[in-house]
Amino acid sequence: MQIAVVLYDRFTALDAVGPYETLGRLLDAETVCVAERPGPVRTDMGSLALTADRSLADVPGPDVVVVPGGPGQQAQMENEVLLDWLRAADATSTWTTSVCTGSLLLAAAGLLRGRRATSHWLATEQLGPFGAEATGERVVFDGKYVTAAGVSSGIDMGLALLGRIAGDDYAQAVQLATEYDPQPPHDAGSPRKAPAHLVEMFRATPGMVLDQPTGDGTSLRTRST
Repeated sequence: MQIAVVLYDRFTALDAVGPYETLGRLLDAETVCVAERPGPVRTDMGSLALTADRSLADVPGPDVVVVPGGPGQQAQMENEVLLDWLRAADATSTWTTSVCTGSLLLAAAGLLRGRRATSHWLATEQLGPFGAEATGERVVFDGKYVTAAGVSSGIDMGLALLGRIAGDDYAQAVQLATEYDPQPPHDAGSPRKAPAHLVEMFRATPGMVLDQPTGDGTSLRTRST
């Protein structure tokens, strides 16, 4: 089995690394990072790069496609090189997946029309114009298409898909080996749970990323992506 993790400039690291750490533990599976051109690809933080060992053209028919999201996704929405590759890869893939706003790239390629899908909570409403049925669920299966909500949910998606491919015991073994036992210090990982003023702050500036929060949540300095 070949698993292709798509990289592009300013993707979010955990969107790609979460599925890499879970799906990549399949026995006898080859996990490869691909981009338009081989070489280092910078994440949205700028200080980290992952290496694409192969170009998109070098990996025409992966069994599993993983598309991360991130601020750089917007610039890829009309990148016909990437969209054409997604369509071609999807034609023969066993599973086509995404994390966060990566689902918008699948949607832009026409792959989610008439299907249930999710994305980052700030982006789910953008799925509708592409013919997808947006949901607020953390992981959504619709046929061979698997979409995950924002960033950290890529770990959940990877484990859920691992269970479908290799069985629940194997998925649980990977979960145990990686000690994925979430116990967050704050119950604020969803707009349904987070303080209202934080939710409104992000809704007012959807392209915003945090820059050195002060700790009390009242004087967050921000910069636009």
